[in-house]
Amino acid sequence: MLSITQMKAVLPRLNWEKAQLYIPSISTVLPKFGIDTPLRKAHFLAQVAHESGGLQFTQENLNYSAQGLRSVFGKYFPTIEIANTYARKPEKIANRVYAGRMGNGNEASGDGWKFRGRGLIQLTGKENYQKFSGENGIDCVKNPDLLLQPEMALTSACWFWKKRNLNEFADKDDIIMITKRINGGTNGLNDRQQYLDSFKHIYQIK
Repeated sequence: MLSITQMKAVLPRLNWEKAQLYIPSISTVLPKFGIDTPLRKAHFLAQVAHESGGLQFTQENLNYSAQGLRSVFGKYFPTIEIANTYARKPEKIANRVYAGRMGNGNEASGDGWKFRGRGLIQLTGKENYQKFSGENGIDCVKNPDLLLQPEMALTSACWFWKKRNLNEFADKDDIIMITKRINGGTNGLNDRQQYLDSFKHIYQIK
C-alpha cells in the first residue's frame, strides 16, 4: 500500500491536503479494475495525476472568457458576439457545448451542466453517467456530485481506464498510446512522463 511519505518523497508537486484523501482507496479500488501490477499502477496514477492537476481537481472548469470560448469551442461560438453572451457563465457554457450529444438533451434541458466532467479522469455526458452507474451500482445520474467524493472520483477513473483497455498499453509501457486514448493527442506528455518516472520509482520499476 502506498503511503503519504512515499508519495511526498517523489511527488512534491501534489496538493497533499487533497492527495492524501485518495491513498486509502488506491489499494482497494484499482485491483477491481485489473490495475494490479506495479507497471499498470504507475501508468494509471501518472495519468490521473496529470489529468487532475496533481490530484487537485475533480470537476471541469468551464469559466472561459469570450476569447477562450472562441479558441477552445469555436464550433459552438462562431462569432465573438455569441461568445460574449456566454463568457464567464460556466453553466450556460456547459449547456451549449454539450447539448445534443453524449446522451444529453438540448441546451434548455440543462444536461450539459448536470453531466459536465467529474472525477479524476473526467466522466462527461449523461450516457457515460448512466453506463457508469449501471455497471457500478451507484446512482450518479440522480446525484452526479457523487463523483466528487474521493473514492468515487478514483473509481470512475478506473472504470474509464478499463473501458479504454489501457492496461494493455500499460503492460507495454506505452505512455504515448495511453495518453492518446485519454487525451485524443499527446497534450501534456512531458508532465505525464515526469509523473510516470516518479511512480515507477515508488514501485521500484527499472
